[in-house]
Amino acid sequence: MSKENVEIVRTLIPGPDTDVAALLRDEGRFAELMATADPVIAPDIEAVALWQPGSQRTYVGVDGWRRLWLDWLEPWDTYRIREVEDVIDAGDRVVVLIRDVGTRDDTDAEVEISAGSIWTVRDGKVVRVEFCTREEALEAAGRSG
Repeated sequence: MSKENVEIVRTLIPGPDTDVAALLRDEGRFAELMATADPVIAPDIEAVALWQPGSQRTYVGVDGWRRLWLDWLEPWDTYRIREVEDVIDAGDRVVVLIRDVGTRDDTDAEVEISAGSIWTVRDGKVVRVEFCTREEALEAAGRSG
């Protein structure tokens, strides 16, 4: 089942040509994305922001998942996933290591971010996504960073 979980997660990661900020800010494009993703996302999905130590925040539902991203994207003019470095099968969890790139509203300089996420899949649906540091993601996969 875990290979299927990896494939489910892969289908939900936008390609490098997708400006995630524009996608999530546009109601119509977001609705199209959710229509495609609906079969593999639990309606009560939990999205957890772990990127600031000591200030974990959990968002619930598809709207909550979007709100997490919109909160993160607030200072960004553009934001995309430059590269998916690794997708690791960890049983009922899938660990993703990525390099993102974006430009903030206050500068034209491109910023690169290395991060990770931990996706929990149950009965063919993503029920939880934890957005975290690369080190936390590797630890969840049983590897060291």
